[in-house]
Amino acid sequence: MYKIGDKVVYPMHGAGEIVEVVEKEILGSKKDYFVLKMPIGDMKVLLPVETVDAIGIRQTISSEEIDQLLNSIDDMECIENINWNKRYRENMDRLRTGCVEDVANVIKALLLRDQGKSLSTGERKMLSTAKQILTSEIMLVKKITMDEADQLINKHVI
Repeated sequence: MYKIGDKVVYPMHGAGEIVEVVEKEILGSKKDYFVLKMPIGDMKVLLPVETVDAIGIRQTISSEEIDQLLNSIDDMECIENINWNKRYRENMDRLRTGCVEDVANVIKALLLRDQGKSLSTGERKMLSTAKQILTSEIMLVKKITMDEADQLINKHVI
């Protein structure tokens, strides 16, 4: 079970730190919620304590694991699907897993595609979301700024 101070990743939203646990009554039902403070946009998210596993919440990876991930991006294989709709769904499924390797793979695949052909509006938004997810985890774990995290990603992906 998670506790205040834990750094966790919320799939499709990014990493944040649990800053408190609150009890809220919603639709006549009282439940406990983790308050997750996100480093990007200074946003706070309420996560029902009882459903964190079902949502796919996970601990952030370590600083060493981030270094390994960034160094392995070059070796990641990107499956290029010609059909836009299928490619979009496959990438969206990868992002929903919450797995940091899947997120990095989506970033690499979309950046490679953008170099050859321009991305659609949907894929451009997906790239932005994927970069935000990875950036937030790097920021929290390495205790660096968003610009520094972006530079780290760009150094290894582009």
